[in-house]
Amino acid sequence: MKLWGGRFTEAEDALTEAFNESLSFDKRMYRQDINGSVAHAKMLGKQGIISMEDSEEIVNGLQGILRDIEEGKLLIGGDAEDIHSFIEAELTQRIGEAGKRLHTGRSRNDQVALDMKMYTRDNIDGMMKELQKLVDTFEKIINENKDTFMPGFTHLQKAQPTTLAHHMGAYKEMFLRDLGRLSDTRDRLNECPLGAGAFAGTTYPLDRDFTAKELLFRKPTDNSMDSVSDRDYLLEYLFDLSTIQMHLSRLSEEIIIWNSNEYQFVRISDAYSTGSSIMPQKKNPDIAELIRGKTGRVYGALQSLMVTMKGLPLAYNKDMQEDKEMAFDAMDTVTNSVILMNGMLSTMTWNKPRMEDSAKRGFTNATDVADYLVRKGVPFRTAHGIVGELVLLCEKKKCALDDLTVQEYREICDKIDEDIYEAISLDTCVRNRKTKGAPGEML
Repeated sequence: MKLWGGRFTEAEDALTEAFNESLSFDKRMYRQDINGSVAHAKMLGKQGIISMEDSEEIVNGLQGILRDIEEGKLLIGGDAEDIHSFIEAELTQRIGEAGKRLHTGRSRNDQVALDMKMYTRDNIDGMMKELQKLVDTFEKIINENKDTFMPGFTHLQKAQPTTLAHHMGAYKEMFLRDLGRLSDTRDRLNECPLGAGAFAGTTYPLDRDFTAKELLFRKPTDNSMDSVSDRDYLLEYLFDLSTIQMHLSRLSEEIIIWNSNEYQFVRISDAYSTGSSIMPQKKNPDIAELIRGKTGRVYGALQSLMVTMKGLPLAYNKDMQEDKEMAFDAMDTVTNSVILMNGMLSTMTWNKPRMEDSAKRGFTNATDVADYLVRKGVPFRTAHGIVGELVLLCEKKKCALDDLTVQEYREICDKIDEDIYEAISLDTCVRNRKTKGAPGEML
């Protein structure tokens, strides 16, 4: 029997029923649904809308259902339309008439709005914990590699020398911003929609402040129509998740490049690699590639919900049931990606000699030669041209700037002396960059 079956005289078409059901995916919100119902039942009893005896029986029945689900004694399934119907039907079967009083003063519209908000809030809390672990891993890598030299890149070409600590510090900043966005999103969504009813509230004397406090919300929502039709918080969270996944994808791209035979900057643990079915020598960075590849599906969840919401009139429409499946998938995908990235980074080994050698090649200290000439009184633009000539000479000789003799230097610019070698060493190049946020500041 459907919760709404009294109005209908004909059986529901089988495909309609399958198309309409949401239990297969919203069952993951069982804990939020039960906790919301417990708060609602307590409020109904407190307000005298139902008897305290019925309220207590409902609460005890709901808590028993929660225990049985968590212990595996009750499996969520059957022909219920959604998780709300399943819980209410199970409750009524267990405690009888009192169970039928639970839905007094409530609609599935404010019930699902509550469940989804609480589920999103819980997911944000979990995401913030995993992101903080990742930030802690970056901090550990930074502290251990402040003097690990490597080339910095622009346009995927070697540009200037830097350190691994500086490079990883850039990613740490990205994920710290992500943590800030998640905190802001959580704060904005933390208003309780329970008590909004279908969209116009109810004639019962509900205490919405009580249920909001019981469920750890900052306050009740201010407009009952907005309460059931708002999914801004979920769109905002999907944007946050998309940004996190984008940051993970950028890092994955670099790990894939650094792991290649051409670079050999890193060695990925076997736990986060796979092999080839035909080429026995292969050790592939599949986890990094999958994190990069799954970014599109996270973006897709955001885009899908944006399109779903763009034409909906107030208040609730069944289209909004589409807020869940891809949102749940995005939450799972990003959570797993963060955990796997943290594991991969924690077990990765860095080929420090190879990284330093790579920084010495590719003229990463060319800017420092120009700065050296500026300190000798040469205008920067003139110095820039001189260094260009020196690089051309090195390319012709197939050597680095460090390998030129003083005589070769002076044939192009007579202001260069023996102190050039100290001025353009990797250690000097990095240490002298002491402006706020630069790698030298970290040494």
